[in-house]
Amino acid sequence: MGGSPPAQRSRALNLRFLLDTHIVVRWLAAPRRLSREQARVLRDSVRRHEPVAIGAIALLEIAVLFGEGGTRSDIPLDELLNEFDSNPAFRILPFTVEVAAEVAALGESLRDPADRAIVSTARVRRLRLATSDQRIIDSGLVPVVP
Repeated sequence: MGGSPPAQRSRALNLRFLLDTHIVVRWLAAPRRLSREQARVLRDSVRRHEPVAIGAIALLEIAVLFGEGGTRSDIPLDELLNEFDSNPAFRILPFTVEVAAEVAALGESLRDPADRAIVSTARVRRLRLATSDQRIIDSGLVPVVP
C-alpha cells in the first residue's frame, strides 16, 4: 500500500545523516561553529553528491527562530526556506505516523517535543544524527555525529 518502508526509502535516496536544527542553521549561516566531525561529514556528503536529511519539525523550529521577532540572522527566513526547497543537498523528511509512534515510545528520555521528533525521525529512518545537543548525545537513543 505505502511502498517501501522508510528505512529502505532512506537508503534508496542515499541518505545517511539527519541534521538537527542548529546544525542546519550553523552550516548555512556560521559553518565555523560546526564541530570538526560535523564539518567533515557535511563536506563529504556534498563531495559525494549525497543529500542530507532535515526533519520537517526543523522547518517549524527555523520559522519560529528566524520569523518576525525571532533571532537575528544574516540570512533572511525566506532565503533560508527557499534553500531547503530548491537545493538538492537537502531532503525534507515528513513527520509520519511511524515517527509519531516512535516519539511515544521514547518515554521520558527527552522533554523537548522537537528533539523527540528529530531523534525519532533518525531512529525510524536509521540515520545518524548530526547534533551538538548534549541531552540528545547523552541519551544514547540514536547514533550521533557530535
